[in-house]
Amino acid sequence: MNDRSPIALISGAGSGIGRATARKFLSNGYRVILVGRTKGTLLETASESPSADVRVCDVTDVIAVTEVFKKVESDYGRLDVLFNNAGISSPTSLIDKISIDTWMDVLHTNITGSFLLAQAAFRLMRTQSPQGGRIINNGSISAQVPRPGSVPYTTTKHAITGLTKSLSLDGREFNICCGQIDIGNALTEMAVPMTRGVKQANGAIEKEPTMNVEHVADAVLHMANLPLEANVQFMTVMASKMPLIGRG
Repeated sequence: MNDRSPIALISGAGSGIGRATARKFLSNGYRVILVGRTKGTLLETASESPSADVRVCDVTDVIAVTEVFKKVESDYGRLDVLFNNAGISSPTSLIDKISIDTWMDVLHTNITGSFLLAQAAFRLMRTQSPQGGRIINNGSISAQVPRPGSVPYTTTKHAITGLTKSLSLDGREFNICCGQIDIGNALTEMAVPMTRGVKQANGAIEKEPTMNVEHVADAVLHMANLPLEANVQFMTVMASKMPLIGRG
């Protein structure tokens, strides 16, 4: 294609952080491939933008992911940014009450899905001309410290940190940067329970401060817009007064 607009792929683009970030990128000159499981919510995110490209895809399905990236390469010739955002959580529970199905669902989406997208993006970025690109992984405050009863989610988010570091190292040779954004209490559907009260490390149930999700979208855009000679390796964006410092 002749358009020189940067090309970004955002997973989990049908809601929450993914939707806010996709719309931010679209309003700042990017062509954005919107990836998610539900066509209707992806179309809502696209808001009829001519720069949005909706791709229904289960990120845990290697065949589906491969097909999406083949289409990206054929349609655009390259990929500049992957925002590896798709993920799920699980109900608060002690480890001995967590079913193997719940464990596997969270692992498949948060780890396998992130791996497959990163793998496909890395492959394209390594072989395209000019070579290189940027992968931004959505970690979490839980990539640093856990919430009570969050074994599946916290385990996967710590794994994302390992993925980020490995990609950052392996990508140097090919001008591929990888960074991670750890987000705390952005007010999306997932964070609504924080406004009602959630269990704290001391056992108390307390409401937690939240922040506008637009601040997250702005932060991801900043990471994406850097030249490839610079990288935000890790960034924490959180509601200023949420219990991170001192948690536990």
